Amino acid sequence: MRLMTGIFAAALMAATSSFPAKAAGPELSDWAVVEKAATGQTVYFNAWGGSENINAYFEWVGAEMQSRYGVSVVQVKLEDTASAVAKVIAEKAAGKNDGGSVDLIWINGENFVSMKQQGLLLTPGWASSLPNWAYVDVENQPTILTDFTEPTEGLESPWGGAKMVFFHDSARTEAFAMPDNATALLDWAKKNPGRFSYPAPPDFTGSSFLKQVLSEVIADPSKLAKPVSEETFNADVEPLFAYLDQLHPAAWRSGKTFPQTYSDMKQKLADGELDIIFAFNPSEASAGIKAGELPETVRSFTFSKGTLGNTHFVAIPYNANAKEGALVTANFLISPEAQLRKQDPTYWGDPTVLAMSKLPEPDRAAFKALDLGAATLAPDKLGPVIAEPHASWMERIEVEWRRRYASGN
Repeated sequence: MRLMTGIFAAALMAATSSFPAKAAGPELSDWAVVEKAATGQTVYFNAWGGSENINAYFEWVGAEMQSRYGVSVVQVKLEDTASAVAKVIAEKAAGKNDGGSVDLIWINGENFVSMKQQGLLLTPGWASSLPNWAYVDVENQPTILTDFTEPTEGLESPWGGAKMVFFHDSARTEAFAMPDNATALLDWAKKNPGRFSYPAPPDFTGSSFLKQVLSEVIADPSKLAKPVSEETFNADVEPLFAYLDQLHPAAWRSGKTFPQTYSDMKQKLADGELDIIFAFNPSEASAGIKAGELPETVRSFTFSKGTLGNTHFVAIPYNANAKEGALVTANFLISPEAQLRKQDPTYWGDPTVLAMSKLPEPDRAAFKALDLGAATLAPDKLGPVIAEPHASWMERIEVEWRRRYASGN
């Protein structure tokens, strides 16, 4: 999912600042009343639509919501989450504080920060008031409570985990030879010219690679938890661009062009054009094998000192037309049943946000029995999580990346 640029967000914030948002939501103390009010509602769920298996999961959610609660869920397929945010901003500017066209958004990062700052989200605390919140692993997954360093404050409900992992085809490359950090990856690329690349920003996966490298090479990593300092930005990011200046001549097509998306990069691994790729889902390689998109010999690896990780969420706009339906849908999405299916690589392979210790024994057993696939690393083998930088870093880095390299793309 692409992020909305800060320039765009700032312009729209200025244009709409005179319109106060009414963020009050339904009373959640009686969940039976919420479910009754949701019956017959249609929830327009705005979400990235670029994956067939994810879209199939949405279809399953829709069927379950209709049969269980009488709620219709319509996936509004997006290329860019910012387009859904823009709809809400435009409606606020027009004074449409009720009956909005967006009921639920798959969101995180800069888009969440933008909506929170502009008062475009349903009243704080709704997420932690959901019945199934009792199962959420807030103790061991700190990114559930902070989204790109911004406190979530119950304004969005966690839906799945994400962590960067790398893949290689063991039929062509040896596991012991795989790099263990960004510096080792650069050395590997120089020794194996043309066999590594990354999608061009602002593609989400490509931008994530830049954040991973920056997190490893910046002189003071603590700066990444705070907004960008314009006074020190150039010095802070110079190690990243020095790294890329060395990487690109050794990269696929000498860094003069880049894969367009993760799917493009995945195809290049399958076709033998690339030897190492990466994704933001530990089960992605196994899912690709099951779908026939990757060879059965593909395996995963990660960096022992950590890779980027975050949580993705669903949020309800303050003016949603089907607030109750959206709440019931959000609650279902963090049910053990929905999370189990979501983590199964047959359907998606997205890591759960639930704590196994909080689940009833039958649900724990079902998660334990999941076949995550031969290419999926066990949870205890994924290494530490490196927190996402403050959202302002990605905007500035993407602008600087385009200035330096986009002319060759």
